[in-house]
Amino acid sequence: MQLSYKARKRWSLVILLIGLPLYIVAAVNLVDLFDRPPLWLEFAIYVGLGVLWITPFKFIFKGIGQPDPDARPEDESR
Repeated sequence: MQLSYKARKRWSLVILLIGLPLYIVAAVNLVDLFDRPPLWLEFAIYVGLGVLWITPFKFIFKGIGQPDPDARPEDESR
């Protein structure tokens, strides 16, 4: 099922405003369970987790910064 542009835009906001902070808290708690690794390893873990969270939502964020492709030309002027 293909999501409309408006639905993808709304879901992207929900993901960024609610899902991302929850994921950050979960990632910090996950790393905190272990003894503190060296700084370079800790940085690599956070970068890896930062890339990992977006992969399932890639299709939602694609094209969100572009104008609505389904809009009529007169709707784009608003």
